[in-house]
Amino acid sequence: MSLDDFLRQLHVETEEARPADWEVNWADAPLPFKLYRGLPTVTLCSEVPLTLEGQKAPVKPDTRSVGHFLWYVFGLTQWCQAIPALDSEEQKEAFFQLRRRFVPSGGACYPSELYLYLKLEDLPAGIYHYDVAHHRLVQLREGLFDSYLDRALGHRCPISDCFGVALVSTFYWKNFFKYSNFAYRLQGLDAGVLIGHLLKVAEQVGFSSAILFQYLDRAVSHLLGINEQEESAYALLPLSLEPINLSLDNDGGEVRMETAMELCRELPLLCHDHYMRSRHIKDYSMLTRMNEVSRQESWPSFRLMKPGEGEQRQGITASQMSGEAFTLKESNEWNNGGNHELNIEGNGQGEIIALPAVKRLSYDLASACCHRSSPDLDFVLSRINQVQLAALLQEATAAFGFQSDLERGQGRPSPRLSLYGCLYGIEGIPNGAYQYDEAAHSLKLIRPGDHRLWLQHGMSLHNVNLCQVPLCLHVVGDKNHLRTVWGYRGYRIQQMEAGMLVQHLLLAASAIGWGGHPLLGYDVNLADEIYGLAPQGETCLIQVPIGPYRPRLRLTGGLHS
Repeated sequence: MSLDDFLRQLHVETEEARPADWEVNWADAPLPFKLYRGLPTVTLCSEVPLTLEGQKAPVKPDTRSVGHFLWYVFGLTQWCQAIPALDSEEQKEAFFQLRRRFVPSGGACYPSELYLYLKLEDLPAGIYHYDVAHHRLVQLREGLFDSYLDRALGHRCPISDCFGVALVSTFYWKNFFKYSNFAYRLQGLDAGVLIGHLLKVAEQVGFSSAILFQYLDRAVSHLLGINEQEESAYALLPLSLEPINLSLDNDGGEVRMETAMELCRELPLLCHDHYMRSRHIKDYSMLTRMNEVSRQESWPSFRLMKPGEGEQRQGITASQMSGEAFTLKESNEWNNGGNHELNIEGNGQGEIIALPAVKRLSYDLASACCHRSSPDLDFVLSRINQVQLAALLQEATAAFGFQSDLERGQGRPSPRLSLYGCLYGIEGIPNGAYQYDEAAHSLKLIRPGDHRLWLQHGMSLHNVNLCQVPLCLHVVGDKNHLRTVWGYRGYRIQQMEAGMLVQHLLLAASAIGWGGHPLLGYDVNLADEIYGLAPQGETCLIQVPIGPYRPRLRLTGGLHS
């Protein structure tokens, strides 16, 4: 299979990415965390604060403050025993048990791993792995590696000014065992969710950070001591008490150009023993092929998005709506009549609805994480108001501002992603499909009507009753997955950015008291057609129903002291 066909299958023919005869060997399933054996460890303080409200940045970061940070980012936070939902893979069991974290993961597989380069006064400088199971650091390599990382990043980030660097990786088998090749799409989203949450926690505790998606892959893998046939680094995030200024115009100047292989020769090869429990590993060669063609071997491969390149267009025209590209059967027959009350000319297409001005949501991040829920059949339809909707959309997109190595400039990135949604039963807003304009804080009506049955029809697994959902949101992005800018690496960059936005959506929903359930088992072509995305060269990347819900019966205990 060609790589282009593989990506098309991942996005449009999701059922084909997982063979019909695929059987999950639960008895040989990998652990959701990586365990190193025979290496020095540093136990982190388990007396974590129960809230991040009012937390001040430490004068000097130490193992205690970094430990609290890591627990809120990726630690085991809750033990949960629950009754499985109908039609779930766990339904054959009377109940199932979960070790929850503050971030969600597709199938609770957690394919991401978290590594750190730390320079703290009370800890030997070096490379560490965050041992989630034991809330401790495992030392992989001792020493100062500022110069090494600086060159691996093309001299674009002042590592010497940072007290640490977080490195997010993906361990292929951890969710391939369950999802087969479809795991590749999930891995990018999972990494993005973790990155988005890490940035949010860093902001809460007073750390500055940025995202580096581009680096010399082999050099970073060599530094961590990971086998590129089973694991790959996806992003680096510097950590500092001072603002981080990326030098994206820096081409190395008079510094000699170096390649990944040249850097690797500077450090001895690490061959650490780790345990994942599985004894039989199936072939996941498509995943390794994708990561091989996504590698960056030298600085010239680092690219910046040009101004205007890849930006989302703000809505579509009425002529595009009536064109042949938009042939979905009119769904007004399912409308409850709300649209007729406003008597919008031209069936409302293109109508702009200004949302009420609201302040940024103020909420306790720890509480929102603890109460985050992914309802299945537990959504309960109830009327919501414009203020709630405005707060949700504003918070999700405002929190998405970050500094990265994808483009020049400080602050908010270009809008490579945007939010669309099918709304039903919102007070004062006609039922219909809309695009959210973040800059104007408004909704643009694309197609009036109640589209819940169409969306339900497009579900590959009817584990969510969309007729009970007032907001079915879609993250929309470039249909070519940014490949014109970053090649095949663009696909995983796009998935990570989508995952970041999804995490902000879920946190905002939880803060309001709602639940959100990210879904990939939906008909992409149908969703694209509802919004008329084909003329724009855009597509729906993930579907997220959001709304009030009834709590599922479960027993939950906190894993902290």
